[in-house]
Amino acid sequence: MAKRVEVKTELTTEELHERSRKATNPGERTHWHMVWLMKEGHTATEVAERIGSSTRWVRTIVGRYHQAGEEAISDHRRSLPGASPWLTAAQHKELDQALQERPDDGGFWSGPKVAWWMQDKIGRPVDGRRGWDYLQPLGYSTHVPRPQHEESSPPEQPAFKKTARRGQADSSSLSNSSGGPVEER
Repeated sequence: MAKRVEVKTELTTEELHERSRKATNPGERTHWHMVWLMKEGHTATEVAERIGSSTRWVRTIVGRYHQAGEEAISDHRRSLPGASPWLTAAQHKELDQALQERPDDGGFWSGPKVAWWMQDKIGRPVDGRRGWDYLQPLGYSTHVPRPQHEESSPPEQPAFKKTARRGQADSSSLSNSSGGPVEER
């Protein structure tokens, strides 16, 4: 059987409960809740079941609290630096300049095409979705002009456009099921 964990703190259970209730970050609130319940005398297994986490995580949070105090309760995910960007600032400007011209195949820029461009610049594989991540902040989208038929004639096109909208047709052009005109009532 696992060794029972006890919370060693000068704060009362009421003070711990109040900190749990006043925490604005959900992660910190859960950590304070764990410490409060442990201070009340619940086992790590009971606390884990109540909160919806593992017994190991409850023990980890209590251990951190013993080592670093209130600083250990904070949500450390917010202070992580994150991954470094794939492109440097100079490469980002170079990409922006490259996007001003057509790609090598003569089509339009897409996520995979930008990813291939990035692979050439940084020398490592880049997924096509990552290329799209770099296109979006620069204001590019996948919208392309609608294709035109080779034999289309722009001056003749207005003659083929529909003018009446659904439900607003001229009543004189309507017919009944027998083919005769519809009588107005």
